[in-house]
Amino acid sequence: MVLAIFIAATAVALERAFEDSARSAMHERLFAQLYLIMAATEVNSEGELQMPAQLGEPRLNLPGSGLYARIERTKGEVLWQSVSALGLELPTRSTTALESDRFTHWPPGEEEYFLATLDIEWESEAGSIPLTFRVMEAPDAFHQQMTRYRHSLWGWLGAMAFLLLLALAGALVWGLRPLRTVAGEVRAIESGKQQSLQRDYPKEIRRLTDNINALLHHERAQQLRHKNALADLAHSLKTPLAVLRGLGGSERSPVIDEQIATMDNIVQYQLQRASTAGRSALATPVDVAPLAERLLATLQKVYRDKTVEVEKQLDGDCRFRGDEGDLMELLGNLLDNAWKWAGRKIWLRVEGGDHDSRFTITVEDDGPGIEAERAEQVLARGVRLDEATPGHGIGLPMVRDIVTAYEGTVAIEHSSHGGARIVVRLPQ
Repeated sequence: MVLAIFIAATAVALERAFEDSARSAMHERLFAQLYLIMAATEVNSEGELQMPAQLGEPRLNLPGSGLYARIERTKGEVLWQSVSALGLELPTRSTTALESDRFTHWPPGEEEYFLATLDIEWESEAGSIPLTFRVMEAPDAFHQQMTRYRHSLWGWLGAMAFLLLLALAGALVWGLRPLRTVAGEVRAIESGKQQSLQRDYPKEIRRLTDNINALLHHERAQQLRHKNALADLAHSLKTPLAVLRGLGGSERSPVIDEQIATMDNIVQYQLQRASTAGRSALATPVDVAPLAERLLATLQKVYRDKTVEVEKQLDGDCRFRGDEGDLMELLGNLLDNAWKWAGRKIWLRVEGGDHDSRFTITVEDDGPGIEAERAEQVLARGVRLDEATPGHGIGLPMVRDIVTAYEGTVAIEHSSHGGARIVVRLPQ
């Protein structure tokens, strides 16, 4: 756009410069003709004007040639006019309205002519005679010259602009190709088709691509170290807890059993919390439908003594951009909580494709529900609304921690079916 505007402005400037130059050249030609006519003019002793039959400029001797000359006396009295003006009504104007050595379009409101005029006092034997010499030229030749120039100028500049724009577009396409390749490889990484940027890039962006690969490698290595460390910690803690449970048998104090259960609860909660990966811009999208089906099948076996019908809305294209373990933990806790409290039915709806800005999970049940004033309380670790219901009270707090790690929101609402409605919204 800038190039097109620049070339158009250049064309306008060149056209105006050429027009000024053409006008100046016309001015010089007309005054040259005017001086030639003055040189050919004679005034006899009686004050009469004498002009040669043929003038040096052929166009002045050709009727209707477009170049005309005239000599006038004061008050517009025509003393002589060139043969080229025969049969024509040339515009007249009082000599008092003209300025000496003036070059202009003349007269206004009529057919315009280029005019050169000169007022002099002619000294002769008969005395001083005031004369006005005028040379006029029709503008047709000038306009034709300008038209030819405009066509040539705009034609060549237009062709040059087109070629320059093509060259510029080609340079941009070629120059930005590595960036488009990077974008394509990043999309491949996001979709799980490759693990890093693999192409050989120009030195201008090689530092960028190397840093991206280093970041990816560091992130994966750090996640692996965390998982290994957590696995080692879990193994090292479970063994002492199992030993404590086995000590004392039936004679062990209930207080010890309670403290062991509390320790196990704390260990499980902290391990799950620490293993949450959190949001990653380059995470491989996870297909939600197969994972949800596996969880539902598992929970139906766990709660086989409880008849619960599940109504689900799972789009086949629904994908979650994050860690698969986090999604399984999040969805598993929500469904497990609903299964515990549901009467006969659970509703599950998951929305959000790979290119959507939000990923939403909605789980409803027809159980007793959660009062609005208790909604925030149940998100705290270890809090259960009903102590008779099995569990450690870490399900919803775990959900809250995962959602917080992904910079999302969790809302506990009242379901239209009578129970609780939990809505989780995560940015993709």
